Amino acid sequence: MTERRAEPLRVLSAGAAKSVVQALAGTFEGETGIRVEATFDSAGVTRDAFIGGAACDIVILPAAMQDTLASQGRIDAGSIAALGRVPTGVAVASGDPSPAVADADALCASLVAATALYCPDTMRATAGIHFAGVLRTLGIYEASMSKLRRYPNGARAMEALAENGPQGAIGCTQITEILYTPRVVLVAPLPAPFELATTYAVAVSSSAASSRSARVFAARLAGPETQALRRAGGFLDRST
Repeated sequence: MTERRAEPLRVLSAGAAKSVVQALAGTFEGETGIRVEATFDSAGVTRDAFIGGAACDIVILPAAMQDTLASQGRIDAGSIAALGRVPTGVAVASGDPSPAVADADALCASLVAATALYCPDTMRATAGIHFAGVLRTLGIYEASMSKLRRYPNGARAMEALAENGPQGAIGCTQITEILYTPRVVLVAPLPAPFELATTYAVAVSSSAASSRSARVFAARLAGPETQALRRAGGFLDRST
């Protein structure tokens, strides 16, 4: 590809894809001369920013949200490509013992015993909404309110867990966000029947400043050449 342009390639992305986007961005700029400017937040905030008119060439969101955007003509439906599935997991700060979370009873006991619970926004973030539902299903939501620490997105929640979490605190968010946060350790995915694996997809905006560059980056992000990168970041293969 020989295209050059002064304007950067603008990416709006749910936080789950942060490590993969950032890892590919440097290589892409080196090959094309096009800088990638990416903004990461919860899925709900990212979608609302995109719909609200934020400058965007590529958007990365849960596949279900992409389908809705395609039906509204906001993205090119033909450009939608799945990146893989991201489980929701349990985390602790480095050095803390791992709580037992192998089944519903163990998870409930560990959450009750936790000194604090760190999670993303329980109204707008995929993992936060799900975690609130887990607490309700276990019957401990009201009892957990005093120790629930909610942040705008999973990355912020995990950073806070690492920096300020008291000993014995537990975090819950997308596994990808746990893996790329320093000083936070993945314990395990949520057990049955609370497991959640969200499929994320990349798409090109209908108003992309350069659909050609956007298509190239999106194709690489979802293509076989970056499969190992996605796996290392916490994405499960689309077929598994």
